[in-house]
Amino acid sequence: MLWKVLVVLGAVNAALAVGIGAFGAHGLEGRLSNRMLETYNTGAQYHMYHSLGLIAIGAVAAYTGGGSALLGWSGWLLFAGIVLFSGSLYVLSLSGISWLGAVTPLGGVAFIAGWVCLIIYVLKA
Repeated sequence: MLWKVLVVLGAVNAALAVGIGAFGAHGLEGRLSNRMLETYNTGAQYHMYHSLGLIAIGAVAAYTGGGSALLGWSGWLLFAGIVLFSGSLYVLSLSGISWLGAVTPLGGVAFIAGWVCLIIYVLKA
């Protein structure tokens, strides 16, 4: 059932976002430059926002009885955005590998596309 997958995926990612954020706040302070710490924290914030988005999409799927392809795309695109956007910011800030900054916008596009899929689904429902 799509809604269960999305809610579990969202909850797992929310838990990860809390842990990753706590590590940034308590384990990286003084170890990273302020700029890199801000980059890391941006990744953690977007990670949490979109984890909650996954849970919301799962709730929409459960409420509407939808196993719609659009809802599936919406959820998987948000998840891809978490991996690409937040993941690239985490690795960039911890490693200094600057070319990873080119990956981050792909995650942003995935986030936007996921939200657009949800909008279309709701408007068609």
